Amino acid sequence: MEIYADIAVIGGGLGGVSAALAALQAGRRVVMTDPTSWLGGQLTSQLVPLDEHLYIETDGANRSYRRFRDALRDYYRRHYPLTDAARDDPHLNPGEAWVSPVSVDPRVAVAVIDDLLAPYRSSGRLTVLMRSEPVAVETDGDRVTCVRVRSEDGTTTDLHAPYVLDATELGDLLDLGGIEHVSGRESQEQTGEPGAWPTADPHDMQGVSWCFAIEHHEGEDHTIDRPADYAYWRDLRPPQLDGRPILSFGEPADADGRPRPVFTFTPNRDDDVIDLDHRNIGLAPELWNYRRIAARRHFTPGFYRSDVVVANWPMNDYVGGPLFGVPEAAGHWQAAKALSRATLYWLQTDAPRPDGGTGWPGVRLRADVAGTTDGFAMHPYIRESRRILARRTIVEQDISTTYRGDGGAERYPDTVGTGHYFWIDRHHTTGDGRGAGGTPHPFEIPLGALVPRRVRNLLPAAKNIGTTQITNGAYRLHPVEWSIGEAVGTLAAHCLDHDTEPHAVADSEEATAEFQDRLAAQGVQLRWDEGKRW
Repeated sequence: MEIYADIAVIGGGLGGVSAALAALQAGRRVVMTDPTSWLGGQLTSQLVPLDEHLYIETDGANRSYRRFRDALRDYYRRHYPLTDAARDDPHLNPGEAWVSPVSVDPRVAVAVIDDLLAPYRSSGRLTVLMRSEPVAVETDGDRVTCVRVRSEDGTTTDLHAPYVLDATELGDLLDLGGIEHVSGRESQEQTGEPGAWPTADPHDMQGVSWCFAIEHHEGEDHTIDRPADYAYWRDLRPPQLDGRPILSFGEPADADGRPRPVFTFTPNRDDDVIDLDHRNIGLAPELWNYRRIAARRHFTPGFYRSDVVVANWPMNDYVGGPLFGVPEAAGHWQAAKALSRATLYWLQTDAPRPDGGTGWPGVRLRADVAGTTDGFAMHPYIRESRRILARRTIVEQDISTTYRGDGGAERYPDTVGTGHYFWIDRHHTTGDGRGAGGTPHPFEIPLGALVPRRVRNLLPAAKNIGTTQITNGAYRLHPVEWSIGEAVGTLAAHCLDHDTEPHAVADSEEATAEFQDRLAAQGVQLRWDEGKRW
């Protein structure tokens, strides 16, 4: 089968959804694919609530993203039995989570995304192929001519479009199409970053987390069968964790050899006070409310028997190896889920309790929340992708408060969006551990980081833009991915409208300014206030 469209969006994460919406609203025909059953990527099929910055309610987001956030909250107001206080709260946070101002059940996000796309599906201007993955990319010189996708039943479909957007979680089209890219960690010589390692390693990538959702019912026993490999995970002390057991509430010792405080786990606590400023979370956050997606106190009494919590914790950060680029990659996919299964069993049986006992057998896996039969997310949470060799690479010195001082982040003449996060957030990696992170100033997204050096009609639309491994730690979060998607979806439509191409837009100050005017007119925030600092 063959499908022809104006724009092919391969990958249905937040970047892909945003790109498709931008192109559709510009009057273009779009075909979009996703390997899972849910659109939304890290927010839905990966079970990760929105990770956002401190200013998000008033600054640093596109109009389209604000409408998406509002729609999530409004869905609860329309369909859920909220308390009066929750319903009247303009900043309703259904999960009352530490790390997300809008922490929601993934099924709500799926419903909202489906609502956004429904008119275009009805008109026939949007075709969505779910449970379909790219398996081949055909090129002619510097142009992509076809993307072949295969559905889970083995059916292949050839997609043809003047513009192809790679919104896959791992930058799959870059590899399949032989498009110049990097992966893993770069060296100082390659990037000039003070925090980079002396040597590069394309296989040294941030660990992934295979998330799952749980609740707790005191006095009940929901313990799963003991995993066959449980002893291995229980006793594992990865070198990246400085000898700490991975299944542990403890953290490594500090510089003086003293143990750091341990994480706490207190099911269904009702006395927690949530401070959304991550800088105040401390060394030992309470894991119950860390990524909670349903706080029962926001709903009428008895509606939820228990809060619902997503496990995306240090205990299920898999650092055993990368998910691509090595012969044993398929085994690492399996092992990442196996670690999460062991984490759940450990929590139910062996995890130390404050009262001196072990385990919470009342912890119950919520398979329905994940939308899967085994109870684990449809897809692992991906923090790091292949990254395109772009016309501009965003480096640590562009955004880091350490190197920028009070000067703020680099102000790019070709900015096409804004973003921020509390940290340059780099998790333990599959190689030598954790690299430099630090904090970023509120930053911009340069057009040059979205335009490949060579290929003319493929654009990155997710975590595969021209960042380094270090700056990826700030540019990989939900609202930034949305802004990247909107920028490239609009860029592809703009090029079709004006019979031009991304390189020509990027090469001309006048053409760049015209494109920026178009973005601004549709509500894209191009810059922060000059005085905004971190």
